[in-house]
Amino acid sequence: MNATSPEAAVPEAGPGRIVLLTTSHRVAPGLLSWPAWQALRAADAVLCADGAHPQLPYLREAGAAVREASPTARELVDACAGGRTVVVVATGEGEPALTDGLARLAGSGRVRMPDLELLPASYDLPGARLLDLVQVMDRIRAECPWSSRQTHRGLAKYGIEEAYELVEAIEAGDRDELREELGDVLLQVVFHSRIAEEDPEAPFSVDDVAGGIVAKLVHRHPHVFGDERAETPEDVKEHWLRTKAEEKRRGSVTEGVPLGQPGLALTAKLAFRARTAGLDVPLPRGEGIGYELLALAARAEAEGVDPEAALRAAARVYRDAIRAVEAEGKDGTAAAQ
Repeated sequence: MNATSPEAAVPEAGPGRIVLLTTSHRVAPGLLSWPAWQALRAADAVLCADGAHPQLPYLREAGAAVREASPTARELVDACAGGRTVVVVATGEGEPALTDGLARLAGSGRVRMPDLELLPASYDLPGARLLDLVQVMDRIRAECPWSSRQTHRGLAKYGIEEAYELVEAIEAGDRDELREELGDVLLQVVFHSRIAEEDPEAPFSVDDVAGGIVAKLVHRHPHVFGDERAETPEDVKEHWLRTKAEEKRRGSVTEGVPLGQPGLALTAKLAFRARTAGLDVPLPRGEGIGYELLALAARAEAEGVDPEAALRAAARVYRDAIRAVEAEGKDGTAAAQ
């Protein structure tokens, strides 16, 4: 005898599922992952709080019935009742109020919570944050009273300062400082590129700058992007110098050496150019400290030593010695008092 009720037992529906769909504004709208498209097509409801979200036209074109709505956490949980799946297309802020509200409901222990899934629909490629920098620079150039008036010539001194600060961070071995100073140097590149866009006769953009250096790197690395072989760093340097000479077709190895750089670095660069070109050029002789420094810088380059870095290292030791004497003087004064 069957003791069960004549009415068939109806299984209790699950609590449903909430899918928080995140996208990157650095990726073209509509380029979503396959799991994201699957979730959108299988959802019982698709919600978005921002009616101007750049993804919405593409989602609707693909057949997703997106409804503009910003439900509370409780309303969203209720919408999942009966085992329904609700996809929330997150805005740029990531819906913190909604996720905080869901966390509070879950923590209360009094609400049967739906499954919650965070589904990245698009991912940033390496270098994607550079797009943010370009956008920020565009706005600053348009709206900042100081930045909007800057010129290449007016910014030149900052490029020199930032380069020196970068070198100091490298030599100090401070990783946090290194990251910050690299950002400051990168800002100079983007700032100058943004100014260059406004030139009435020969404008260029940051894309032109990046495109130029990409083409140069590819051309000067035939062992990476072509059929040539390079087994050692010396082979790579030979490729580089040969392709550079072909590109520049200079009448002298001294062309392209900026005379405005620090004297030790200038001397070392000239000595390097002469040596790599196979030129045996005797150092000029003369009276005075200048010629003595010239000889020291040339000797350092021949020995593979950066004379500027060597002098800075010695100068830091000298600085520390000065501070030590200053500290002794202060301690002596304090003891006398």
